Amino acid sequence: MKIATFNANSLRARLDIVLGWLNEHQPDALCIQETKVPDPMFPLTEIEKAGYFAVFRGEKSYNGVAILSRVRPKNVAFGFDDGGPPDETRLVLAKIGPVNILNTYVTQGREIDREMYRYKLKWFKRLRSWFDRHFKQDSVLLWTVDLNIAPGPDDVHDPGSHTDHVCCHEDVRKEFRAVVNWGFVDVFRKHHPEPGQFTFFDYRVRGAVERGMGWRVDHMLATRRLAAKSTDCRIDLKPRLAEKPSDHTFLVADFDA
Repeated sequence: MKIATFNANSLRARLDIVLGWLNEHQPDALCIQETKVPDPMFPLTEIEKAGYFAVFRGEKSYNGVAILSRVRPKNVAFGFDDGGPPDETRLVLAKIGPVNILNTYVTQGREIDREMYRYKLKWFKRLRSWFDRHFKQDSVLLWTVDLNIAPGPDDVHDPGSHTDHVCCHEDVRKEFRAVVNWGFVDVFRKHHPEPGQFTFFDYRVRGAVERGMGWRVDHMLATRRLAAKSTDCRIDLKPRLAEKPSDHTFLVADFDA
């Protein structure tokens, strides 16, 4: 089973890239973040013509999540159910074949002293509680996410200059680790422990991909039961070098599931 994740940074702007990638790689499921499209304007017709079902929640200019799949998704749910802000455009759950997939988009946080950063820290606490309520550690569960966190120094170029960044600060890394410790394995790191592997390259940095000036902020985390069945996980840099690309690229994993 091939599953991929991709922050499109506007699905409509990146639709040709997404459709071309689907046609070339034929994944069983593709999780997309930052679709930035209201539901009535979601390109469902084009995606269905490509052979995929789609579940999605979006809004104009911000956020938005979707799961595309070869088989009809089951048990679909959006957002939190804890009485706080539902954040339906940041969290979608669906069962695709034998695998439960949670696709999320985590806020960047702006600056350490901003309310959005404090919201980001609370978001991870809410997510940990969500996992407690809905799943067990031996579930077949994959969490795909634009985390807006580089989990460690090997996940960002020039780590010494980013220690106070909202994606690298120890406070937010600690909250992320608390969620991982619920029972997740970093699927990419299982197969690629070496540093210098990135999924995000800032538009403002000239030649960022070629110069290796990136961040690993896009992730696939699996419960141990599912991670044991992962056979490969890789970053596809080609779409980041396409004309008018997203600033992120595709992360792909294979499972014997």
